[in-house]
Amino acid sequence: MMRGGRSLVSSPPAFSNDAKKLLVCTSNTVSVFSTVTGLLITSLEGHTALVTSVIVVPPSNPAAKVLCYCWTASLDGTIRYWDFSLPELMKTIDIRMPIFSMVIPSFLDVPAEENGKHQDLFAYVSIEDTKETQERTKASRRQIRKCNLSKSRLVGRLILGETRKPEVLTVSPSGKFFGIRNKCKLHIWKVLDQGSERAAVRKITLHHTKKITVIAFHPTQRIIAAGDVTGRILTWRGFGNRAFAASNGVADQKLINVQEDKPGVRDNDDADSCSTWHWHSAEVNVLSFSSDGSYLYSGGKEGVLVVWQLDTGKKKFLPRIGSPLLYFIDSPDPTLSSISCADNQIHLLKMPSMGILKTISGIKAPCFYPDIYEGLGNGIAFDQTAGIVAVRTENYCIQFYSLFDDRGVSEVQVCERNHQPGDDVIVTSVALSIDGSLMSTSEVKLAEEGIGGLVCLKFWDAGSQNKEFSLSTIVYEPHRDAGISAVKFHPSGNMVVSSSFGGDFKVWKCNHDVIQNDQMRQNFSWTCHSVGSYKKKPMTAAAFSADGSVLAVAAETLITLWNPYKNVLLAVLGETLTPIVNLSFVGKSDNLVAASCGSNPQLSVWNMSKLSVSWSYKLHIEAVASAVDLSSFAALVLLPESSKKTTFKGMDGVILLFNATDPVPTVIWSVRKAKGGALCFVQVNPSSVEEISIDGKAPEVLLAYMNGDHEYVLFDPYCKDAREVSVSQKEGLAAHDHKGQAGQYGYASIYGELPEFDRKRPEAPWVPSFPSDRPWETIFSGSSHNLPPLTKLCSAFLESLLEKRTAAAE
Repeated sequence: MMRGGRSLVSSPPAFSNDAKKLLVCTSNTVSVFSTVTGLLITSLEGHTALVTSVIVVPPSNPAAKVLCYCWTASLDGTIRYWDFSLPELMKTIDIRMPIFSMVIPSFLDVPAEENGKHQDLFAYVSIEDTKETQERTKASRRQIRKCNLSKSRLVGRLILGETRKPEVLTVSPSGKFFGIRNKCKLHIWKVLDQGSERAAVRKITLHHTKKITVIAFHPTQRIIAAGDVTGRILTWRGFGNRAFAASNGVADQKLINVQEDKPGVRDNDDADSCSTWHWHSAEVNVLSFSSDGSYLYSGGKEGVLVVWQLDTGKKKFLPRIGSPLLYFIDSPDPTLSSISCADNQIHLLKMPSMGILKTISGIKAPCFYPDIYEGLGNGIAFDQTAGIVAVRTENYCIQFYSLFDDRGVSEVQVCERNHQPGDDVIVTSVALSIDGSLMSTSEVKLAEEGIGGLVCLKFWDAGSQNKEFSLSTIVYEPHRDAGISAVKFHPSGNMVVSSSFGGDFKVWKCNHDVIQNDQMRQNFSWTCHSVGSYKKKPMTAAAFSADGSVLAVAAETLITLWNPYKNVLLAVLGETLTPIVNLSFVGKSDNLVAASCGSNPQLSVWNMSKLSVSWSYKLHIEAVASAVDLSSFAALVLLPESSKKTTFKGMDGVILLFNATDPVPTVIWSVRKAKGGALCFVQVNPSSVEEISIDGKAPEVLLAYMNGDHEYVLFDPYCKDAREVSVSQKEGLAAHDHKGQAGQYGYASIYGELPEFDRKRPEAPWVPSFPSDRPWETIFSGSSHNLPPLTKLCSAFLESLLEKRTAAAE
């Protein structure tokens, strides 16, 4: 199976030591991206659940920057040690408890002791103790524990703290402190001896009146900053001067006994002062100090990065990022940072100007709209021929995402306005023509106290060269003041039907003229061709037949059949118990699939030649997809609560593959997150993918399933023996990205492009090969980013230089 659409922002990313790679937690894997091209290099695969932390091992000296090692933690209860340059799994530690966060305060090269042994390396983890569930309360099972990474085990029964829910651990850049937020409190720990298992750990607590959302430590001074739910930023200076100084055994009596004025400090908190800044209108999600400690970066729901000067409180901004901010990460290169956004994008910033250099774009998260618009569909449309999906986003855009490449292609700004939290404009639907060259969108401006509402229908066309969509026609209030329930394209692409809850549907016709200018191009415009209605019933769904000769429109619980060219009613099909929300003709057959929702949901298949129902099921259908040239269709079914716990073991949906003439499904797949999901049969396009093979055979069509979180999977629905789909691209994504660009990097920027080799040269005949006595001649062959690290190369190289003594004959 081909999987994609995973979240890039579930956890903070991490830079490699040379700042040329960015390690990103993507579901149960860690994806390694290039910071130069923004493209995927490799992945670390081995975890079986969500990866929650990735920590790159810093170099002990400047020469060690080429080393590429990291630790990862996951909800599968394991901590893994990787060499991400190969990539290769080096070590696995199983603590058998879900790990929600992990920090390693000290990565220094621990000096050898007198007996020649190295000190142990320790990590602190936020876990959920799944044991002793009957003896202990649920609140006491979320713990902060200490783990010995060198000996691969937790440290005895040592529990540093207990919380009601798993909290994220934050470590100071110096490695001396780490802390968590717990409602209105900050808990800060200091480890006195980093290499000792029995070392004492001292803790202090700082208090606030509001719930704290994020914390950050100063790199050199005892300063900690915290953001709260109201948008305020608090900065404590000199925290732990009493408790931590006394723990060292060198406490200054004057420092402890003298009661000085502590401005802004609540109760008897161990801090010298506390100051407050306030700019954000909503909760603060991002806090990070600059590497020199002079500035503090903050961000939140407004989508604005604020830079505070720590001494003066002056600020500057990076506005209009377009989505709430989640994480801000500094790299070892002071001119490079990254910022992660809630729309599943990671921007690489050039510091200190904060210009966006590259964007690593994942698929956008689903939008959440008011309840009255939940029945309008999931806002997902597929380009079946190109393997591209179009999804609506929070910032009034339509994102085009390649299912085969698992990367964003482009975005179309549907509504020209900046992103504002809780705005009153929503994009309700998107539809694409079969060839993906035309698009239609609908948007709604919500009324305030019944005044000012507006419905807008827009038509777009894509250029023949760059495939960038441009607006061709805007129709305001296409169905008076009624909302649009469905928009569907004619198979030819020159006709569109829009249905409304107001009791009518309209057929729109495309008029295109060729404009002669510097570059000959086509100008598209859309006009209303006909209007239809049936007994003033709400029109809830619509679909064209495969040849476009029949238009089916659902009049609430009835199905009406029309001639779209003459606007003539042909027939009316029987009544269902609840309103029909989905219609789909099954390929080129004479069958029509209808899905209704409500208290009595139903999936029914109608025979167009007999104008009667062939068979039906009482199922709650979320999505239906029909194969273009076949007589089969797939239905995404939501399971009742009783079936989730017994038959399907936690799965909340199933995909049923039917032959339209047979009520017995040919194949059944159980899935998760089916609510808000979508299905589509995608044609294999040889121009974009050279070879998609299943056991050596190339399928003609794949079934795409996208769940409610926009994660997707592609598989061959007709292959019963094999389910794994392998893809080999014509060329690497990096090569494709650089082609045609003015900027060049590395060798090409100095010496120019290398001449292309003749790929049609005859292949040399196969001959037996044996290990060479001179391995250094071949050990360095291959791409530079795939070479083993120096620690592995040196041993083989030095052994090859030594003379081997031959055994004496006896």
